[in-house]
Amino acid sequence: MQTTILYFVTILLAGLITAAVLPLLHRMVGFLFLDTPTPLKKHAYSVPLLGGCAILCGLAISLIFIRLHTNFPTGTLHSLRGILYGATLIFLLGLVDDLRKPKGVGVAIKLAVQGLATACLIVYGVHITLFDSPQLSYLLTFLWVIGITNAFNLLDISDGLCVSQALIAALGLWLIALPSEQIYVNFCACAILGTCLGFWPYNHSTRFKTFLGDSGSTLLGFTLAALAMATRYSEHSNWGFLAPLLILAVPIFDTTFVVFIRLLKHKNPLRGSNDHAALRLKQIGFNTRQVLVIFLVIGFVFNVLAFIMTQVTAQWALTLCGLVVLSMVMAAFYLARIRMPQ
Repeated sequence: MQTTILYFVTILLAGLITAAVLPLLHRMVGFLFLDTPTPLKKHAYSVPLLGGCAILCGLAISLIFIRLHTNFPTGTLHSLRGILYGATLIFLLGLVDDLRKPKGVGVAIKLAVQGLATACLIVYGVHITLFDSPQLSYLLTFLWVIGITNAFNLLDISDGLCVSQALIAALGLWLIALPSEQIYVNFCACAILGTCLGFWPYNHSTRFKTFLGDSGSTLLGFTLAALAMATRYSEHSNWGFLAPLLILAVPIFDTTFVVFIRLLKHKNPLRGSNDHAALRLKQIGFNTRQVLVIFLVIGFVFNVLAFIMTQVTAQWALTLCGLVVLSMVMAAFYLARIRMPQ
């Protein structure tokens, strides 16, 4: 019971810190981190990119507070240090990228720093453990973490879209995978959930409107990718390891879709474009809030499917996987037929 209360204290504390820090950041350094409108970014005026700063504050301070007021089992903080060290590297990379907008940081430097942050996870014992070969496990860990980190960055193209998916994923990781697992992961998931709740209203605010920025979106993506590797997910099904793919299905689908569309157009998939699923839905008449609701419902459904995946037999798991893949392919074909302005 005491641990359950501390989970909710972590959520509340992380949310309050994030929400309280943002107005201060607006007044002190808001003019340094501005996202100006472009043909791809159609907001009406320049908006501060301070979400990452507030989220890091909420995440770190809430976890430190809980650590000082909780007797964690011996050794459980070892992996949490790796997550926080790596997340800080990702945040600093994103912060520099935000400061250098619109030019930003080069792709090679981004991948190098993201690789270093992933190495921090591996050193501290946070990595994929599905295979006997360490080399294969480490390679897939790099691909997974860097892929999810950048997927959340690419998803941040509409108000509330990225932070809402991060919130759903954190909730899914906590409720589906983590309550009976390593306690530091539980609290970290709760802290992410709280920071998302604290930041989200500012993404829609008029007076203190704030964007996540690269520092915020990549920080969320990296942390969630790390947490997704830190548990076995299920004692009931050998297919429970697929749950993270469903928990994070929305950013994975959007990134995969954009990359394929760009490649089919013989264009660089690493450059910004209007090929995202959310922008295509807006093209056919949906407004920002309607798109947000659609993505929220889809994210919720995938998290329910993730729970089912951890409970069913192999036959049902394969059937579920087939239906999910089929639905994604159908959605991709439908979205691809929507004509976008060049």
